[in-house]
Amino acid sequence: MLSSCFGSCFGGGDGDDLLWHMDLKPHATGDYSVAVVQANSLLEDQGQVFTTPGATYVGVYDGHGGPQASRFINNNLFPQLQKLALEEGGLSEDVIRKAFDAIEEGFLRLVKQSWLDKPQIASAGSCCLFGAISKDELYVANLGDSRAVLGRRAETGQTGDSAVVVAERLSIDHNVGVEEVRKEVEAMHPDDSHVVVYTRGVWRIKGIIQVSRSIGDVYLKKPEFNRDPMFIQYGYPIPLKRAVMSAEPSILIRKIRPEDLFLIFASDGLWDQLSDDEAVDIVLKNPRSGIAKRLVRAALEGAAEKKEMRYEDIKRLEKGERRHVHDDITVIVIYLDRPGRSTNSGMNIVKGTNVPLDIYSLNSGHQLENTS
Repeated sequence: MLSSCFGSCFGGGDGDDLLWHMDLKPHATGDYSVAVVQANSLLEDQGQVFTTPGATYVGVYDGHGGPQASRFINNNLFPQLQKLALEEGGLSEDVIRKAFDAIEEGFLRLVKQSWLDKPQIASAGSCCLFGAISKDELYVANLGDSRAVLGRRAETGQTGDSAVVVAERLSIDHNVGVEEVRKEVEAMHPDDSHVVVYTRGVWRIKGIIQVSRSIGDVYLKKPEFNRDPMFIQYGYPIPLKRAVMSAEPSILIRKIRPEDLFLIFASDGLWDQLSDDEAVDIVLKNPRSGIAKRLVRAALEGAAEKKEMRYEDIKRLEKGERRHVHDDITVIVIYLDRPGRSTNSGMNIVKGTNVPLDIYSLNSGHQLENTS
């Protein structure tokens, strides 16, 4: 079902050939908006939304070392989740864990198949942020440092008659820049004093990567790959006795409550520039249509200011050059209030939105290579 009905919805670029957005679409319990901006020569972020009359699935996949892992997740995670949910009578924590395991194993098989021709695929990986709203339950699963943030009403004052909207983080940043995560990694490798190293201004696992959990990054999980002469010729030897990264997701499950207003799912390119509170405030105070694009623009303006540039200056930079100013950024905003809509009204078919595989190629008319 997914493969036959799950298509791309192409939006506008707002005068920026490396920005794509979809202003507003309905889902079972509200509306959603999507935007992505490309900084890398190849777009390494991927994102998608899948809607049915009773459920909404959201995915943000922030790749690194190439787009292969994020594209693989984009092609396979939702079908795997659907298959397992049908077999086991619905979505659950166990279903989500099994789906993440299957995606990790599937990408490992792809690496083994591609190894002789493309040894660098062993260093491709991706953060994986997944969300689902099903039967009034909210599920959030995460690997890496993409982030899900909830905007909800919170009563204040002694009388309880006034309310503010607060930001509630729903995911864990698996990044060794976070002291708790760094200590967790170090505790798992007491015999390796260099498992986490401070280099180039940040903490990194083996001096290479900041995230501690991902799909892929096979060379940091399977010692036989980084010891192979083929990979050493491509990269460099890494002293590795056992895996220093994992694909075990952090999972949160909670009921959707009346005070829950909207969700922001985004890659770390957004959170590098905006705090949780700033992002929630932007969504709260601006119109729904194009809200994801507005968040991306706020992040770009913040990145430009840090470099003493203007947003217009960034727009004139070529793909690849922009990576010196900001990362790829993917944002999906999910409203939860179902304005004037019931689950049986206007939502009787399966629909989906995928962001483009590569925005530059989309706008230039180049052929896209799909890695599955």
